[in-house]
Amino acid sequence: MKVKDCMCNEVYCVTPEKTIKDCATIMCNQHVGCIPVCDNSQKVVGLVTDRDVILRAIACNKDVNTTPVSEIMTCEVCCCEPDTEISQAESLMAQNQIKRIPVMENNKIVGILTLGDLAANKQVDDKGVEQTLNHICGCKEKNAQ
Repeated sequence: MKVKDCMCNEVYCVTPEKTIKDCATIMCNQHVGCIPVCDNSQKVVGLVTDRDVILRAIACNKDVNTTPVSEIMTCEVCCCEPDTEISQAESLMAQNQIKRIPVMENNKIVGILTLGDLAANKQVDDKGVEQTLNHICGCKEKNAQ
């Protein structure tokens, strides 16, 4: 199975100069926990999660109405392509301890693959999702001892 068979095609993005409040509003309205930050050519230059809003903005007393998302975004973003095998995407997620991975084609964002997408898809191997989650959260398999 390929990433394109499981990813979400509807991706909401912001530009680096958008405010944290703009980004958080989109997260709230669209019921998503992650917003890719893209330049004008739709190339991903960063990623903002709901956790980033809390820990890098609110906890640091930044003014969410005026501070751009570029100040709190993660800049080194791990991406994959639509034709990437699900097992390879799971490996990337596990190695980088991430729950979401933007999907790029011709240097433009075309989707996003989340751990939730993998878990909800009946065609994806549950064991692979479980192992990916264990690596992301740093858990050890209870039966491994």
